[in-house]
Amino acid sequence: MQSKATSVKEYIAELPEDRQKAIMQLQKVIKKNLPKGFEEVMSYGNVVPHKLYPAGYHCDPKLPLPFLNIASQKNSINIYHMGIYADAKLYKWFTEAHAKASPKKLDMGKSCTRYKNAADIPYELIGELASKISVKDWIDLYESAFRKAK
Repeated sequence: MQSKATSVKEYIAELPEDRQKAIMQLQKVIKKNLPKGFEEVMSYGNVVPHKLYPAGYHCDPKLPLPFLNIASQKNSINIYHMGIYADAKLYKWFTEAHAKASPKKLDMGKSCTRYKNAADIPYELIGELASKISVKDWIDLYESAFRKAK
């Protein structure tokens, strides 16, 4: 089921109660730890706004540059962190820190970490992850990893 919500508040209200609590707790810990400059929006969660990065997202320049997103999917709560995908050192740090923070095996794709049970989410670790990259560092990393040379 894809959400038709136009605001974060609306999106959360559509979720089952157990998912609402987990998403709100993730949202809170991310907001607390995310460096200044990122903005929360519906389409891609926390983004670098066009006023700071006018080029926008290379897949669709009309959209702001995505960075960190949370979503309630059919079978899991997912955290999408583009920095993990782009930075091998950050990926290594996160996977090692996750092994220490959670007894559960990490279920992860390129930028997506999936939690089938909300009780397994290491909220403090996600907050620390959110704090690891500034807007400037993300733009620099994004440009070196994803923007094609012109």
